[in-house]
Amino acid sequence: MGNKVMWTPDEKQVKQAQITQFRLEMNSKYGIQLNSYDDLYQWSLNHAPEFWSEIWKAGKIISSQDPQEIVDDIGKMPGAKWFQGSRLNYAENLLRYRDERIAIHFRGEDHVQRSLSYTQLYAQVSCAAQAMKDAGVNQGDRIAGFIPNLPETIIAMLAASSLGAIWSSSSPDFGIKGVLDRFSQIEPKLIFAADGYFYGGKRFDSLEKLQNILHELPSVEKVVVISYTEKPDLRQIPNSIHWEDFIDNAATEVSFTPLPFDHPLYIMYSSGTTGLPKSIVHSAGGTLIQHLKELMLHCDLRPEDTIFYFTTCGWMMWNWLISSLAVGATLVLYDGNPFYPGPEALWKMADELDISVFGTSAKYLDALEDAGCKPGKAFALPVLRAVLSTGSPLSEESFDFVYRDIKQDLLLASISGGTDIVSCFVLGNPALPVYRGELQCRGLGMQVEAFDESGKSVLNKNGELVCTQAFPSMPVFFWNDPDGEKYHQAYFADYPGIWRHGDFIEINDHGGVRIYGRSDATLNPGGVRIGTAEIYAVVENLPEIADALVVGQAWQDDERVILFVKLAADAVLDEALVKKLKTVIRQNCSPRHVPALILETADIPYTINGKKVEIAVKKIIAGQEVQNRSALANPESLDLYKNLKTLNP
Repeated sequence: MGNKVMWTPDEKQVKQAQITQFRLEMNSKYGIQLNSYDDLYQWSLNHAPEFWSEIWKAGKIISSQDPQEIVDDIGKMPGAKWFQGSRLNYAENLLRYRDERIAIHFRGEDHVQRSLSYTQLYAQVSCAAQAMKDAGVNQGDRIAGFIPNLPETIIAMLAASSLGAIWSSSSPDFGIKGVLDRFSQIEPKLIFAADGYFYGGKRFDSLEKLQNILHELPSVEKVVVISYTEKPDLRQIPNSIHWEDFIDNAATEVSFTPLPFDHPLYIMYSSGTTGLPKSIVHSAGGTLIQHLKELMLHCDLRPEDTIFYFTTCGWMMWNWLISSLAVGATLVLYDGNPFYPGPEALWKMADELDISVFGTSAKYLDALEDAGCKPGKAFALPVLRAVLSTGSPLSEESFDFVYRDIKQDLLLASISGGTDIVSCFVLGNPALPVYRGELQCRGLGMQVEAFDESGKSVLNKNGELVCTQAFPSMPVFFWNDPDGEKYHQAYFADYPGIWRHGDFIEINDHGGVRIYGRSDATLNPGGVRIGTAEIYAVVENLPEIADALVVGQAWQDDERVILFVKLAADAVLDEALVKKLKTVIRQNCSPRHVPALILETADIPYTINGKKVEIAVKKIIAGQEVQNRSALANPESLDLYKNLKTLNP
């Protein structure tokens, strides 16, 4: 079923797409002939300074000073300097529209509904920014959010960035240790928090957890609490104040601080399942220009669109979504369980709010199909034109599900990048066909290649995802990494001067990409590298299997493959099912993929952002300790994998 075309844009869709208009404009401006996306992609790499300069202009980036040089050395990684001499402010670019169109719709699972116009958003940011200034917030100070996905979160972030402060957030469902592992590294001056949050029809209190966090964060001078579930008593929270008492309602204008292109905007964190999370610092300019490129050209986002991404504030897709304000689109924020009160919850919202771009995770789409939900039959979804998916590889069966049970005429864009670059390496394209199981294309300006074992670039063969040319949204540095050693070890230790991302991919002849999972979780039996996603694509399609996890275990001077399966209701892992599993894996993958052991487990560990944590299980099986369980949604599940170090087949 590989290479099956699931959707092809019609001639009108291709012609009207912004990415097509951009290509034709480059032809006219530079006297060249770029006849296809591949031509445009190669031009964006071979003429990188011109390309990124044109993205700056296409995105109408607001700056008080224009850049003197686009990039000093495109081959320097890390360390390339972008748009030197320019002065801009991220918040000013996101608040460029000040009219009565809706900027933000908020929906909570408790049925709270709020909307803010662009005029109201600007006014509330001005009130919050003045309050922060009065509280002593200065350029470079860290502002933390321990907060649900509320409009106030965006307001606080924009207010902080307007002053040149650095924003960092953590979802309130993180454990105390998980929050402290992050925030203690950056020593925030202010924390914005909510009194609680809703999930699955239940109210969860955040204040007791907040007390314990603050006890270990002496740097915090003020705590601003948003009343989400009820107006709480704050006497037990030191230096605290209610949001409505904190903001300065007399403020009317935002004074945007002009900053260098590479001034820090966000501090984000690696998952932290194998050690203390890395504190990754992203620049205001790099984030802005990369997001504008992806939103406008790769998603074809326009001011008349309404865009939604199911995310918490602790996942980079929140940061990505927020940049849609710079396009003038309407954002939809949702906080809560996406399956409450039923699996159709988000699609009912999409229908009511005329969502045109719907973003979610591969895990959500898989769970939606398992629940028997058919959004396309329950709702009209007349303006829906794109579904975006990320977080983990999207299975071929999920492609089938989207086009069969959601909508036939839409762009299904499986996208991949990560917290490390706060953007995408591989993503969608409204002017290209969608192939079953494939990500459509490599992003413009991103020289993504697959390296084989010898470090050679290959096509139609599995390899390491690398990027061989600098790009603006690379981290500017890691926090508390003065000599850059952690930064270097994270991305450049294996291939000096070349970014190694840690994914296992295949790039094919027509430019499509398949992702086979994390390369540091890659299976290697008999010296043959195997991506875990290949096995999941087969196993998780069986009715007896609810979920699965596969790891490699060092065994007798080699590596053996162990498959853990979480069974569906009434299924039994007997000899017949074991034989069936091995047979379908052998037939659909190869004999090398067949696991040496198949074991039943009651649960599969996931991060809070919905990613399987194969590496943590691999460490436990090897008898090692997982340091940071608080990064997991279900940390207790790791105990199911203990005492397997010497397990015999």
